[in-house]
Amino acid sequence: MVENDVEQLSSLLRTAVLDGKTLTFDRLKQQFTPTPFIPPRGRTLAVPLPRWEEYEPEPPRGLLGAFGFGRKGYDAEVAAARERFDRALRDHAGDERKRAEKLAEARARHEEQNQQEAARVDEWNGRLEERRSAYRERDVDAVEWFIDQALAASEYPHGFPKAHRVSYQADTGDLLVEIDLPLEDVVPAARAYRYVKTRDEMNPIPRPDKDRKELYASVLAQTALRTVHELFTADTEGAVQSIALNGHVATIDRATGREVHPCLITLQASREEFGELVLTQVDPRACLKRLRSLVSPNPYELEPVRPLVTFDLSKFRLMGSLDVVAGLDSRPVLMDLTPTEFEHLIRQLFEAIGLDSVNTQPSKDEGVDAVAMNTDPVMKGLCIIQAKRTKNVVSFETVSALAGVVEHKRAAKGILVTTSWFGRASEAFANQHGRLELLDGAHLVHLFKEHMDLDVIPGPVPPKRRPQ
Repeated sequence: MVENDVEQLSSLLRTAVLDGKTLTFDRLKQQFTPTPFIPPRGRTLAVPLPRWEEYEPEPPRGLLGAFGFGRKGYDAEVAAARERFDRALRDHAGDERKRAEKLAEARARHEEQNQQEAARVDEWNGRLEERRSAYRERDVDAVEWFIDQALAASEYPHGFPKAHRVSYQADTGDLLVEIDLPLEDVVPAARAYRYVKTRDEMNPIPRPDKDRKELYASVLAQTALRTVHELFTADTEGAVQSIALNGHVATIDRATGREVHPCLITLQASREEFGELVLTQVDPRACLKRLRSLVSPNPYELEPVRPLVTFDLSKFRLMGSLDVVAGLDSRPVLMDLTPTEFEHLIRQLFEAIGLDSVNTQPSKDEGVDAVAMNTDPVMKGLCIIQAKRTKNVVSFETVSALAGVVEHKRAAKGILVTTSWFGRASEAFANQHGRLELLDGAHLVHLFKEHMDLDVIPGPVPPKRRPQ
């Protein structure tokens, strides 16, 4: 039993790819098959008619019968029997009429149920075709409805949650999916069971902690890849061009006792990129790494990662501009500014450079501090700007998260500005991405001087790097 559970968990991805049971519009279509009529018990056959032989009295026998003695009494018995027989015939006719009526009513009810079911199936299939047509036109409601159906239809072993939510962007064909992943207890704690004869009981043999953690990490990776695979496969109409997936767990923080919902896996892949994968042969965790996914380094301890893309990115909440420059001293220290003042100062810098820029409200900005439009005829397009006022190196996760926002918004460029510095991995990633620009504290000094004639002091000096 335990071995079977582990085998199921180890082959979540491969089984789904080989089974090919992904939901499609065609599989959602229903067929009507009329059910046969089964008469109620006791009403199928008519009750036999009463027979006179069953009521007729026995005539006198012997000498009494031969000489006609007892005839008067016999005639009275016959008359009484005839009356009972006639009454039985009338009762039988009434019962038979009621039986036939009940049978006809049951048959009519059954026929009505068949007609109602046929009408329901016709209505479902009609609405399904309407939704399919709307889906082809990239109608948001139709696409999100179908994706909901596909996620709900995916079958997982016991213990896997089904909670999810989706968001679709029609103009780009981008789909954002958030799913709940299983908790670590989905992996059996026992490796096997041993029978102890002296106590007549089965004792568990614990699974090594390392094995449990490795299998759980594999389960999370397989679930993420399987979800993306099933949704791309279900999308036979080609409405979805890329999928961003955030995998969370719903649990209780052991340190605070509060409900938490940390993100343990986040990835984004285009249809073309994902279609190149041979999922029956990949190592799930290595595959996620190739897709530049962010995966919790310690899912057992609920160590979260920042989602590459989050909900409502298309609804930036814009706020009024603040003139920070007017209130600055002759040589301001950027680290002395509040986060809001720093963000507005960065906005003013980009406006001075030549971009039409506006800040977003601090709440629900989804990692976006400013939205800018480049009016240059060569680089025209949306620019996503994020400002980090910090004394420490900007993490690689922050850089990769901005890349996810740029991809999701189809922005021309993503610009990450900081008072500190970036690591080599972040710089290499930005160079490879092509649409990311990283501006550290040293760059800011030159930009403020060149475009605003402002001398600024950024942040701490980055440590000297060892030659590669």
